[in-house]
Amino acid sequence: MKYAFINGNILDGTADMEPIKGKVVLVDGDKIEDIADEGINLDSYETIDLKGSYLMPGLINMHVHLAGNGKPQKKQRDNTKLVKLLFSNPISARVAYYLVKKYAEIELNSGVTTIRTVGGLKDLDIKIRDEINEGKSTGPRILTSGEGISVPGGHMAGSVAIVAHNIEEAKKHVDHLKKKKADFVKLMITGGVMDAKEKGTPGEMKMEPKMVKAICDYAHENGFYVAAHVESPEGVMIALENGVDSIEHGAEVDKYTIDLFKQRKAFVCTTISPALPYAMFDRSISNASEVEQYNGNVVLQGIIDCSKNALENNIPVALGNDVGCPWISQYDFWRELVYFTKYVKADNRLALHIATKGNADLAGIGDITGTIEKGKDADIIITKDNPLDDLHTLRNVLMVMSRGKLIREPKVNRKAEVDEQLDKFC
Repeated sequence: MKYAFINGNILDGTADMEPIKGKVVLVDGDKIEDIADEGINLDSYETIDLKGSYLMPGLINMHVHLAGNGKPQKKQRDNTKLVKLLFSNPISARVAYYLVKKYAEIELNSGVTTIRTVGGLKDLDIKIRDEINEGKSTGPRILTSGEGISVPGGHMAGSVAIVAHNIEEAKKHVDHLKKKKADFVKLMITGGVMDAKEKGTPGEMKMEPKMVKAICDYAHENGFYVAAHVESPEGVMIALENGVDSIEHGAEVDKYTIDLFKQRKAFVCTTISPALPYAMFDRSISNASEVEQYNGNVVLQGIIDCSKNALENNIPVALGNDVGCPWISQYDFWRELVYFTKYVKADNRLALHIATKGNADLAGIGDITGTIEKGKDADIIITKDNPLDDLHTLRNVLMVMSRGKLIREPKVNRKAEVDEQLDKFC
């Protein structure tokens, strides 16, 4: 199809973006054909009159677990047991596949045209990525690590990460990921909020430094970069010392760790969304224990500190919302941008830039998406109002285009309970 978007305000995704008027965005097939002046001949195009609304690059969510729907939990569940049950027979395994496929489509309908999945069920993320690329399924562009690599007793071990008892087992999984053409490797280096049993102990080291180094070295040899779940100062330091390329979540950093970021040319993926409910909700709502709430606050403040220090020291920052955690739904990436402005004190322009061009560049796809630019993939969203004035307009996008495929009236089914509680912090 060939489309011409007219009478809109263009936000191109660049760092100093301002609304551009008087231009027509031409799409031919899956590409942005041109950004042309008004008045050109549009006879061969389907004309879409934006009537003063705003056109910008599709959002890029850099930290997603497609296996979850964000449903609030009354008590902590045994994810390992649940995954074993899901894949215990072909019927329930098929249900898991269709759920993951559905969640990917929800991401797209919310205005997210690219996701980076950082730990998934078996090879489902890879399978659905390939189906979308082949035109067999509807969904966003997916960059995926497949299953992550954890250790016995480690974070998400046996659910969205394999359990590697030793370095050789971890290397075999890297070989598997290479065979499946995964996009990168994900490590679970430390524990998380829910793994800690005592106050002040979130982000305990789970993977030994020598194992981190061995996996990073092997992954790099095989053409992968390495992302790592890290939620403590010690974990950030050890991850960077031993070859990790992206710190997922983060923690308080000192000068030494900042220097490590720069030496490694690593980036931090800020994820405020999952820690906020544990830290800030009344425990009668979150169903968190006193220990979990305390540790949630430790992690939340560490993520904010890491992000602030990264910006101050010109360390690249990505944005993701760790979708799949309780209270974090597949359609709510826009909240992460709002939290970034509220708690990290960034402005709306920077948040939108990071969520488009910035994330594209860090994901290694800046040459094909992330900006409204001639020759780029036609990954486009339309909002009624200007997100540079109010990011809340991203909550309900008017249209979504992914690689030239237009969704005219995207819809998601929102959870009233989730909105009621999270809206208090947006």
